[in-house]
Amino acid sequence: MGKVTATAERTIDAPADKVRQLIADYSETRPKILPEQYRDYEVTEGGSGAGTTAKWKLQATSKRVRDVAATVSEPEPGTLVETDANSSMVTTWTVREAGPRSLVRIETTWEGAGGIGGFFEKTFAPGGLKRIYDSVLANLDREVRQTS
Repeated sequence: MGKVTATAERTIDAPADKVRQLIADYSETRPKILPEQYRDYEVTEGGSGAGTTAKWKLQATSKRVRDVAATVSEPEPGTLVETDANSSMVTTWTVREAGPRSLVRIETTWEGAGGIGGFFEKTFAPGGLKRIYDSVLANLDREVRQTS
């Protein structure tokens, strides 16, 4: 087993506080920015920032569906951490000021499989998840523009 990491970043033309607010809105904004790979999304507790719990199915490939039951924490301002109760997966959303714009980063880590399956997972999964996150960030960018 080895640690697997997938990362995506995007600069968004909006102040960091506004972007943070939208990212932390699991009830209204999050369903709008999730692409088709996310199914059955549901907030089960809270709905805004730390303390929120939500669940969804992530269809990473045609054969790979992950049931996610995430609990959200905010270890520091501008950082949301989604910890999956069903696996070792942890997704960290970070928003940093970049002048009048924001740099948004999504990073997911998990303990990969062992053996040859683990080799393929570590080789191909980060790229596939990055493509999904690129869609999430593009949708976030669109949502920011619509709420301006």
